[in-house]
This record gives sequence, structure tokens and C-alpha cells, in this order.
Amino acid sequence: MAQTPGPGGWTMPVAPAPPEFLPILDIPGPGPQRRLTVLFRWLLLLPQFIVLWVLSVVAFFAAVIGWFAALFTAHLPGGIARYLADYVAYDTRVAAAATLLVDRYPPFSLRRQPDYPVQIELRPGRLNRAAVFFRLILMIPAAVVNSLLGTGWLALAFFIWLWVLVTGRLPRPVFEATAAFVRFRMRFDAYVLMLTSAYPKGLFGEEPQLTAPGAAAPDTSTPGFAAPGAAEPAASATRPLVLSGAGKGFLVAFLVLGLAGHVSSDFVSTDHHSSSAPPVTTPVR
Repeated sequence: MAQTPGPGGWTMPVAPAPPEFLPILDIPGPGPQRRLTVLFRWLLLLPQFIVLWVLSVVAFFAAVIGWFAALFTAHLPGGIARYLADYVAYDTRVAAAATLLVDRYPPFSLRRQPDYPVQIELRPGRLNRAAVFFRLILMIPAAVVNSLLGTGWLALAFFIWLWVLVTGRLPRPVFEATAAFVRFRMRFDAYVLMLTSAYPKGLFGEEPQLTAPGAAAPDTSTPGFAAPGAAEPAASATRPLVLSGAGKGFLVAFLVLGLAGHVSSDFVSTDHHSSSAPPVTTPVR
């Protein structure tokens, strides 16, 4: 299917797209990282976090306007779809750098950067009006998973950072789990912002598929939609994202640690609230 590139680098199919297109994330496999940039990684990214905050404010108002438009037209307006797609791409590039998936500094640009190692593919298209109307409710399960993953990764962030600082490379299983988290986060953002009708899925990656001997080559004209029984040729370490047993183990650890973090936070909050409450006194008659 022919593709028409948009001004921001996102693509829109010329012919009607499949009803559900899962956004695609392309990141190369784990490679050597400069220890100096690892040492100051989060400090160096502070300007990016500030820019992202400003962009997120604009994205919020764009999403509100887009929600009303999609409710009546079943589509996001072109300009809003472009901005939100560029915002998600920018946010994903920064997230990949912050989680030590890549060593290159993200560019300060909303435009697509073909030479940057982190690429995403979005295809804004027709939306279901009912799903748009109830989007804030429908997103809750995915939001819970996304929150658990983020909290769990942060719980191990220091140890991951220390390992990369010492060895100069992210271990493959940690790379797989972190890439799965970043990809799910990107798909969640795209769903919330109505850039796709596909609910976030594929957290534990794709199962490796083999093309039968003598079978016809798979049709790759529509990335993300391989023919039944065929395997899409690997385009990057995350396309398709195939997790090893250890990678899935780390991903489960993110979820468990995230759940433990939220439970302990709620317990401490409840305990603090109880201890700070004024004592109940019984009036003397």
C-alpha cells in the first residue's frame, strides 16, 4: 500500500488502513555506550524534560479539541493529528534516551529525524465514536499497567544505570524489558491521544514466526500487518520485539515492583493520615 509522508514524518496510507494499526517502535539492539554520557544522562536530559512539559501542555489542549472533533467526524483534524504524532515521537525519543536504550542525545525538534536511532510509525485514521466518547474510561486498565511498569523500572533504575556505567552496555534482557515498557508507553500515549484505534497490547512482545520452506515471501508493503502464517522480516531489535525468558522475567519484575511500590505508598499515606488525625475525645458529663 502506498504511503504519503506527512510534514512531521508520520505516514498516512493512501488507501483505507486496516481498522487497528498498532504503532511501531524501531530501536537498534543494545550497543556500547559512552560512560561519561551515562554518568550525567538524566542531568543532560533536564532541558528535554522542560521542553516536553511545554509540549505536553499544548498537546493537552490539542487533544481536547481533537476529542470534540473526533466525536462528530470520527477523525482527528489533520493539523492536530500531525502535532500529536510529532509530540508522541519526541516523547518516545526522550524516553528511550532516559531509559538508557540509546546513547545519542535526542534532537530538539518535532520533525522526524531519519538518522536518529529511535523511530516510530503512526497511522492516524478513522476512529470509533463510542470509543472516543468513553476514552477516559477505556484507558484505565492500560493506564494501570503503564503506571506499574514506570514505577517498577524506576525501582531498578539506579542498578541499571550503575551496570551500564561500569560495563558500558545495557544487558540484552534488560534492554528487551525496557524496550517493551517504552513501546507499551508509546502505544498507550497514541491511544489516549486518539492517534490509533488499537488498544495498547503486545507488552510481552511477539512470538518468533518462521516462514515455511518454499512459501511465498511475506508482503511487507504494509508494515505491522504480515500475511497469515508469514513472518515480517526483522527491521530492528524491536520490530518484531521478541523477548527472551530473562527479558520477560525482568518485565514481570517491573510489574511486581511497581505494584509493591504503589501498595507501600498507599499504606504509608494511609498511616500518615491516621497518625495526623486529631484524637477523638469524649465530652465529660
